Amino acid sequence: MINKQKQVVACVDGSSVNEAVCDYSIWIANQIKAPLKLLHTIEHGNTPAVSDYSGAIGLGSSEELLNELTDVEQKRNHLLIKKGQLMLDAARKHVVRSGIESPLMRQMHGSLAESLIELEEQIRVLVVGIRGESHEEVEFGIGNQLETVIRSLHKPILVVNRAYTEPKKVMLAYDGSDSCVKALNMIAANQIFKNASCHIVHVGDNAETMLSEASKVLEEVNIDVETAELQGKVEDVLAQYQRDCQIDLMIMGAFSHNRFRDFLLGSFTAKMLAATNRPLLLLR
Repeated sequence: MINKQKQVVACVDGSSVNEAVCDYSIWIANQIKAPLKLLHTIEHGNTPAVSDYSGAIGLGSSEELLNELTDVEQKRNHLLIKKGQLMLDAARKHVVRSGIESPLMRQMHGSLAESLIELEEQIRVLVVGIRGESHEEVEFGIGNQLETVIRSLHKPILVVNRAYTEPKKVMLAYDGSDSCVKALNMIAANQIFKNASCHIVHVGDNAETMLSEASKVLEEVNIDVETAELQGKVEDVLAQYQRDCQIDLMIMGAFSHNRFRDFLLGSFTAKMLAATNRPLLLLR
């Protein structure tokens, strides 16, 4: 039977934040009472080994050698599948120990973005690490696949970049745009933030009325609110405020009509993630 209830999808790989991805997924799934799916993707090389090497070693190469190369590639793919299955099984055991009784599991072939686009209608929230296993040596920035996912998927995406800490303080970067109002209403309506205090922060001038109206929305549902009006380069002042106030999770809407407009289309996402060193929930 196909489970038609929308799911929290955790992207499982061999990266250092893999356990944190599982832990944040458990937290979200428990709060919103949604099924949890563990997803692992296998992106195979675009060109088979025979095509890679037959030209390089010459047309006179023995059929035996080409067959051996084909066999090596098949074994490599088999090992990648087995490795992914072991990762999924380890993740399943971890989330079951944390109280998730029947996590779903899925292994897909193709790029992460392609797989998630295929699953998009099933996703309620996506949880993914800032960098995958293949980019572990990179200290800053985001992985190439993550950037493509952020551009392609129209679902909430929680980007994890550190070990799990239950969010007690959240921060909404607010500019009054439709996407930010949507994010504000999501915070007010969602059980996931019922025990957290929320800092509503605007970068720019003349925001007193805007921030006051936004704070009332959360105060009406008994969420503790603080507001702040900041000046300076957006990613720098938001990150500094987050550090100063020990914010656990930042929330941002996208595609507004001012300085945040290119949030998901340029380098701002990568800069923000590198600057904050805190999980970032992106809302479309």
